Amino acid sequence: MTLSDRRILLVHAHPDDEVINNGATMAKYAADGAHVTLVTCTAGEEGEILVPELEHLAADRDDALGPHRVEELAAAMKAVGVTDHRFLGGVGHFRDSGMKWAEDGSATAADETRADTFWHADLTVAADLLVEIIRETRPQVLATYDQFGGYGHPDHVQAHRVATYATALAGVRSYRPELGDAWDIPKVYWVAMSKSQMAEGIRALRATGDETSFEGWDPDNLPWGSPDEELDAVVVANEFAEAKMDAMKAHASQIALDGPFFALSNNAGSQVWGTEFYRLAKGVKGPVGPDGLEEDLFAGL
Repeated sequence: MTLSDRRILLVHAHPDDEVINNGATMAKYAADGAHVTLVTCTAGEEGEILVPELEHLAADRDDALGPHRVEELAAAMKAVGVTDHRFLGGVGHFRDSGMKWAEDGSATAADETRADTFWHADLTVAADLLVEIIRETRPQVLATYDQFGGYGHPDHVQAHRVATYATALAGVRSYRPELGDAWDIPKVYWVAMSKSQMAEGIRALRATGDETSFEGWDPDNLPWGSPDEELDAVVVANEFAEAKMDAMKAHASQIALDGPFFALSNNAGSQVWGTEFYRLAKGVKGPVGPDGLEEDLFAGL
């Protein structure tokens, strides 16, 4: 593989996570000629199926949702122009762990979880698979979840742990040289949902009379997200919002066309999904815009 001048690696838990969090960012950098690599840790076998005619694919029936979501991911990546997308260890190497909702509205591990799930993966074994990818692609930027996985899903938390450990191991010259030459990733970001932006979008929905989208979400007390003072970078890619929405539509088994995501886009404008925020977890903050945020994840490199 010929390395481009700018290289970004994104580590996500399931097919569809990448689009919701980083679809516009991926589309923008891919269009700009950067090499964009997506690593997905599971095939999402335990996902909730929103299309009635696909309900037979569910884990408690045919248990065939994983291969279907692999196809959805391929279509989504075509929509945003990403050609390098992989599954950690290969498709099906780690199984979706599933989840349950906790009393505080966050996600947490299910009461019973299969032994072959990503949640139970040995951290070093999983990290080594990512170390090899890091040393091959040599990204200047890596993006993944924070320590809470955004909202608590065990696979998101595990993806954070694996990405963080792999980033450290990949830069050690003497660590498993058979996995490739050492590479220290200069900048690591945690994907972030801006609470103020989400609150503004929900208020816009409420103003239209829509009380069902994001039902139970109080704009003044959102259950997840980052306050503005925690944010370090923003990628404004409104011209790629449509590509992001097309990619979300490709994940039809998981994202309802009449659900809150599309309602928010239709009523609050493309800036809701074309603008994506990040927290800097490793590296030095580069030049910033008028709002104090980096406007390029490669800033300062």
